[in-house]
Amino acid sequence: MNRWMVAALAGLTAGTLSMGQSTTQPAPGGAAMTQPLTAGAPTTQPLAPDQLIHNLLGSGAGAEQSLPGRVGPRPADATSGAAAVAPAAPSVTVLREGTYLIDRTGRLTHSADGQQAEFTFDADAKALRDPPVIILPNLKLMQMESAVTGSNRDLRFRITGMVTEYKGRNYILLEKVVVVPDITQQF
Repeated sequence: MNRWMVAALAGLTAGTLSMGQSTTQPAPGGAAMTQPLTAGAPTTQPLAPDQLIHNLLGSGAGAEQSLPGRVGPRPADATSGAAAVAPAAPSVTVLREGTYLIDRTGRLTHSADGQQAEFTFDADAKALRDPPVIILPNLKLMQMESAVTGSNRDLRFRITGMVTEYKGRNYILLEKVVVVPDITQQF
C-alpha cells in the first residue's frame, strides 16, 4: 500500500508541476523575472550558487553601497598655507589615514583655542614640513600631561601611534610615549 501511495503522489506532483510551473531567469539588468512554461518550451538549468547569490544581492532597491574611497591628490592640511600664522608658509598635505608614526620626537602643545592637545614635531632633517597632529584622548596623553606638569623643564617626547584624518587635519592615537632625556655635556 505504501508503494501505491508513493506512485500516486509522484504522478500527481509531476502533473501539477508540468501544468503550472514557472521558472526564474535573470533579466538583462540583473534582476530576476518569472516566466510561465508553455508546452514544448525548454526548461532551464538551475542557477549555480554564485549566480543565485549574485542575483539575490545584485540589484535590490534597498541594497547597501560602500562609501567611495578617496580619489585624486591628497588635500592640504587645514593649518598650513594661507591658514598658517607665519607669512608665506608652505602648504603641506595631510598624512594618509592608517599611517604609523614610529619613534617621532616633538613636544606636547595645545591648539590656538587651548581645547585640544597637539604634538608638534621636531625637525627631522627629512621633510621639515610636518604640521602638528591632534592627539586623541587616551591614557598615553594623560601620562604626557602629567609628565609636563610635574617637570620644571621643557619636555621632549618620542611617540609611536596610528594617524587618522578628519576634515583636513591629522589626529594620532598614541601607542607608546617616552620622555626623551636631556643630553648633558661634560667638559
